[in-house]
Amino acid sequence: MSAVSVEEKLAKMDNDEKTCSVSNSGGGDGSLDRLLPCVSMGISPRKRTTSQCKSEPPLLRTSKRTIYTAGRPPWYNEHGAQSKEAFVIGLCGGSASGKTTVARKIIEALDVPWVVLLSMDSFYKVLSPEEQIQAARNDYNFDHPDAFDFDLLTHTLRKLKQGKSVKIPVYDFTTHGRQKDWKTVYGASVIIFEGIMSFVDKELLKLLDMKIFVETDSDIRLVRRLRRDITERGRDIEGVIKQYNKFVKPAFEQYIEPTMRLADLVVPRGGGNMVAIDLIVQHVHSQLEERKLRWDMAALASAHQAQPLPQTLSVLESTPQVRGMHTIIRNKETSRDEFIFYSKRLMRLLIERALSFLPSQVHFVQTPQGEDYEGRIFHGKRITGVSILRAGETMEPALRAVCKDVRIGKILIQTNQDTGEPELHYLRLPKDIGEDHVILMDCTVSTGAAAMMAVRVLLDHDVQEDKILLVSLLMAEMGVHSVAYAFPQVKIITTAVDKKVNDVFHIIPGIGNFGDRYFGTDAPPDWSDDDINEPSY
Repeated sequence: MSAVSVEEKLAKMDNDEKTCSVSNSGGGDGSLDRLLPCVSMGISPRKRTTSQCKSEPPLLRTSKRTIYTAGRPPWYNEHGAQSKEAFVIGLCGGSASGKTTVARKIIEALDVPWVVLLSMDSFYKVLSPEEQIQAARNDYNFDHPDAFDFDLLTHTLRKLKQGKSVKIPVYDFTTHGRQKDWKTVYGASVIIFEGIMSFVDKELLKLLDMKIFVETDSDIRLVRRLRRDITERGRDIEGVIKQYNKFVKPAFEQYIEPTMRLADLVVPRGGGNMVAIDLIVQHVHSQLEERKLRWDMAALASAHQAQPLPQTLSVLESTPQVRGMHTIIRNKETSRDEFIFYSKRLMRLLIERALSFLPSQVHFVQTPQGEDYEGRIFHGKRITGVSILRAGETMEPALRAVCKDVRIGKILIQTNQDTGEPELHYLRLPKDIGEDHVILMDCTVSTGAAAMMAVRVLLDHDVQEDKILLVSLLMAEMGVHSVAYAFPQVKIITTAVDKKVNDVFHIIPGIGNFGDRYFGTDAPPDWSDDDINEPSY
C-alpha cells in the first residue's frame, strides 16, 4: 500500500463515528511470564525520555513557584497513616498507536489536579558497551521486554501509588544511559502509566486499577512512524518501512498484541475516540469519589479531651522574659513593629531550644593554649528547615542565624473553606531530604491539621519520623494531641500551649492571626489559626 493511500485511509477513519469496545477477558495473573524469551530484533531510539506531569492551570506561576488553584486533600487518616492510594490507569498499545494522545485527553477531561503521566520510556535499561555498539548499528531491540528495567519500574510505580515521593530516571538515548539528575514526582491522585509493554509484567499488572489498550490500524501506525521518522529524524521512506517490517511489526505481534485480552477497555482509533475517553473519565471520577476522605474536625477536637500532654512535647520554660514577650505579642494593641521585634526574640529562643534535641557526640578539640577540650558536635548528616507558608516563613531568619548554611524547604497548605480540610498546594524540598534532620516551622498550631499534613509530606519523602522536630511559637492542646497521636516519634517544641480552641478553631486566648499581624495584612472574618491565606515572597 502506498503512503498516499494510507493517508486517505487515516483521514477516513479519523472522521468515522466514535465508538469503543469492552474486552471480555479476565484478570492479568495468568498472562505472559515476567521474563520473556529473548529475540533478535532492533529498533531506533525513541525520542521521549522522561515522565510527564500535568495539573490544573496554576493560580500563580513564577520562575520558582507554581501554586495551584485546587489543592491536594488529605490522603491519610487521623492516625497519620496512608489511607487511600492513587488510582492507576495503565495504557498499552503498539508504537505510534496514540497512547500519549489518549493520556492527555483523559487528563484534560478529568479536570482534577495532581495527575501524573508516567512514561515507560524512562525505564529503559542502561546498556553495556557491547549493547551500545549494537544500538549504534540499530541491532539492539528496544521493543523487547528485556530492554526495560521492570524491577525499578514496579518499585517506582508502587511507591507513587502509595503516595510516596519517587525519583524517575531520565534516559538519554544518545548515550543509552541514565542522566545524573533524576526527576522527582510526588503527590499523585491519578497516575496514567503508558508504554508498549505496560501489560507484559505480572507484578506491574497488579498495580493497575484500570487497563486500557489503544488499538490503531497497523497502516495508520506505519503512517505516523513515517511522518515522525522522516520529519523529525531525517530518515528516508525505504529505511523506515524496512525497519517496521523487520523489527517493529514482529515485536508487536509477539509481545504487545497478545496483551490486549488483559485490557478492561479497548479504545479504537486512539485520542479521537471521545466516547471511550468519556467512559474512562466517568469511571475514574466515581472511583475518586469513593476513595475521598471525610475529616470531622469536631470529632478530632474532642478526641483527646482531658488527656495529659504527650511526653514528646517540650515547652520553653516560662521565665519572666518569656512571659513578658508573650504579654506583648498577645496584646491586640501592640504595634506591628513591636509585634515583629518580640516575635523574632521568641523565635530565636525557640530555635535554640529545638537544636538541643538534635543528636550529638563527644568531640575533642585543642585550644589556643594547647590544651584539649571535650566538647560536642552534631551527629547527623545535615539539618534542614521546612517552613509552612506563610507564617512559618517568618521563622527562617532565626534558623539561619544559628545554623550556618542550613537548607530551607517550603510547603504551602491552605484550609478549604467548604470542607474545612487542609489542602496541599505547593512544596519545594531540598534534594535528598530523606537523609536529614528536619526542623518543621509553623508559628501557630490550632487543630494540628496543617502540621499533620506537612509531617506526612516529609514522611512521604523518606524523612524518618524520629528526625522531625515541629517548632511553633504557640500551640493549642488539641493541635499538640493531634500531631502526637498521629506521629508519636515527632518531637514538638513550643513557647506556650493554650488549652482551648473555640467553635471556629481559633486558639483561646491565642495570639490572633499571626501572619496578618506580622505582615500587616487584614484577616478575613472567618480566619483560622491554621490558615495560610497567601504566599509571601
